[in-house]
Amino acid sequence: MIRVLIVEDSEVIAFLLTSIIQNTADLQVIGRAKTGQEAIEMAQTLNPDLITMDIRMPVMDGLTAIAQIMATRPKPIVVISSNVDDELQISFNAIDHGALAVLEKPCSFNDPDFESIQAEIVATIRAMAEVKLVKRRIFPYVATVSIPQPDDYKLLAIGCSTGGPQALKQILSELPKSFPLPIVVVQHISTGFIDGLASWLNDNTALKVKIALNNEPLQKGTVYLAPDNCHCLVNKNGNQYEIFLSRTEPVKSFRPSVTALFNSAAAICPKQSIGIILSGMGSDGAEGLQAMFEQQCLTIAQDEASSIVFGMPAAAIALNAVSKVLPLEAIAQFLIEQICAKGKQKNLNSVF
Repeated sequence: MIRVLIVEDSEVIAFLLTSIIQNTADLQVIGRAKTGQEAIEMAQTLNPDLITMDIRMPVMDGLTAIAQIMATRPKPIVVISSNVDDELQISFNAIDHGALAVLEKPCSFNDPDFESIQAEIVATIRAMAEVKLVKRRIFPYVATVSIPQPDDYKLLAIGCSTGGPQALKQILSELPKSFPLPIVVVQHISTGFIDGLASWLNDNTALKVKIALNNEPLQKGTVYLAPDNCHCLVNKNGNQYEIFLSRTEPVKSFRPSVTALFNSAAAICPKQSIGIILSGMGSDGAEGLQAMFEQQCLTIAQDEASSIVFGMPAAAIALNAVSKVLPLEAIAQFLIEQICAKGKQKNLNSVF
């Protein structure tokens, strides 16, 4: 049984969350706090397996409460947030303070999206409760090194789900502004939250982070995030690589799908693209990374120890689709070294 403390000042939202959790056989609500101060006290006295945390509350906000809980008696914390602009920025900042995930608040039982929101909340609580040791993330530096322009690699594609925002921040913040590849990312996230993620990442990296647009040419040093409810693919128009957004059927229930992105990279950019699969629930991306591997692309998986949820990397590893398994903190440096090595090899070859 997973014992959950709900932190929420709204009676309506607290009731909905309680109903969702109590109607799930392996979950139990053991208490509800209405302020951040109450959350800190109840986390100590009730010792929950997981805490759902509101952001805007009287007396003490959720961000302050998260920081204090993580500094004293760490617990897995899932932020339940509204997808409004000002709250989104604060919600993603909660990840810096130790929260594991950010999810959308349920509105009402009559909301057409209620079932999908309910399923995501339940699945995330189950997954996050398994994270026994919650460690504060190190604030990485923004890299300033310069690296040569490679002719070998043309594209970096990344896929992630639960734990992805933390992993993306770590990697992207350590890549220099001169990074010579475009980066296309599929991050599974609640509808309406992708703009907040883009804004948060933009504040934490020297690279430009934006939401991908259809037929947009890919530019080096730019990170393109898949928009809501669209597959984000790579296309080639003459010598120019570009984004292709598609509303074709979900791939194994996902749209955007990591596998769809990786499949397009394998087809359009064989031998010259890099695929990375990061922390996430399920197996989306595994088959696509296998397609990249078979096309002699460089494929990387985040290791188990640094993954909040090892599902997606594990599925790719099980398919023998991975060239290299790396801890999160080593991925950015490996990319820089790999591209530098390619650039140096090209220069050496040009001598003969």
